[in-house]
Amino acid sequence: MTDQQILRNLAKQYADIAADPINNIRRDLWRAHNSLKRTRVLIYTRAFAFNEMPESHCQCEDPFFRRHEYDLRYKIYWASLQDDCPFEPWLAVNAITITPPAGIWGVPMQWHSIDQPGSSRRIDPPLKDESDLEKLVTPRHYINEEKTAQRFAQMQDAIGDILHVVVDRGPAWRTWHADLSSDLGHLRGIEEFMWDIADRPEWLHRLMAFLRDGVLKAHAEAEAAGDWSLINHINQAVPYAEELPDPPAPPPTTPSATPAPTPLKHLWTFCSSQETTLLGPAQFDEFILQYQLPIVSQFGLISYGCCEDLTNKIDVLRQIPNLRRIAVAPVADVAKCAEKIRTDYVLSYRPSPSDMVGYDFSPDRIRRILKRDLEASRGCIVDITLKDVETVERDPTRMRRWMQITREILEEMGM
Repeated sequence: MTDQQILRNLAKQYADIAADPINNIRRDLWRAHNSLKRTRVLIYTRAFAFNEMPESHCQCEDPFFRRHEYDLRYKIYWASLQDDCPFEPWLAVNAITITPPAGIWGVPMQWHSIDQPGSSRRIDPPLKDESDLEKLVTPRHYINEEKTAQRFAQMQDAIGDILHVVVDRGPAWRTWHADLSSDLGHLRGIEEFMWDIADRPEWLHRLMAFLRDGVLKAHAEAEAAGDWSLINHINQAVPYAEELPDPPAPPPTTPSATPAPTPLKHLWTFCSSQETTLLGPAQFDEFILQYQLPIVSQFGLISYGCCEDLTNKIDVLRQIPNLRRIAVAPVADVAKCAEKIRTDYVLSYRPSPSDMVGYDFSPDRIRRILKRDLEASRGCIVDITLKDVETVERDPTRMRRWMQITREILEEMGM
């Protein structure tokens, strides 16, 4: 079977999933939920140890096709879990953005790891001396149009008659490259920048200002070029809300490589600061949030937090205009977070993936933890996100069993 035949078979399966009317029901639920209206508690799964599933095995030989084969297989498996995620009727091809050859900020980041699947990595931060700041390169949003057109044509020729193919032209400096905290940890090192707070805070402020201004520049250039679109919503969940335009509607009959340009004020954005979880609220505010604010303030709605503990930082986060979702990570105090969040924001509850499906699968443990935390957050606008599942110990039944148990608990609790 050729690569195109493999992709076409998968595209047909995914097109059927995306055409299911249940997707509209789910969109309506999220649209209300993200607008702080009460719905049943919604469930969203992502990063579910797919590599351990037989369905993840790819067959395409061409690396470009293989990446999209994996993406289609991932979504087809995801749909089988029957969470509340709607599936959109398109496939996005990333534009070829041109970034500095040494690294996205112009300096190389050296990673060291052992040759073992699933092992951790250690970074050798490139900013070691104060003078190294001068090595950083100011971002420039620039797309290689010729190679991008080739990518689109290749995918359009393969499956364009089955799925709408669009080009994602968003800037390289977004998501983890736009929250500043992630690249701060990579460029300087977490232990090192924590010493900087005490030893040379003015230099650290200079670094943060450079990163902030670089992201703002890239975002502005992309907006001026018309390269942001409604496929660029991101909130670590489902980006529907009454206050913002929906992601693109079902495709027109005439294929178009480029979705319509969209201003930043019509988009969700996501931000976090996992690397500074050990900083107190005042230091977090001074060295991170004050630099993130000019970036996130340009967007329509903001989702904040990933795996960091925000229990003691929620009051500080209230500075963010149009903040709508706050992550309550496994390490957070759910009861305290619920007390602070109330119904002002969506409480995105994230139970520990290890406790849920990662080891010694225990329905009793799942029930005990979910009932405790859901009861603590009763009265809030809550959804459940199961994410960052690194392993299910190669048990392909766990995710579906967890979903069934969670649905049962929500029904029992009237949520």
